[in-house]
Amino acid sequence: MTDDQEYDKPRQMRIPDSEWGPFEDATKAQHPTGRSPRAAVVREFIRWYLRRPGAKLPERPAAGPWSEAD
Repeated sequence: MTDDQEYDKPRQMRIPDSEWGPFEDATKAQHPTGRSPRAAVVREFIRWYLRRPGAKLPERPAAGPWSEAD
């Protein structure tokens, strides 16, 4: 299996840098391993939002520097 086959097709979303960067920090705090913890959390949220069987709302990390508003 090649790297291209291992991952799903990329999707585009418009998220301000002021949220995307801190989101990465927060997801790494909660999920320190893996290629893209942000993507994993977004996928978890989507499954929960669609009410898929067994899906749960992703757990949030404790407050941290990412919690501060700009």
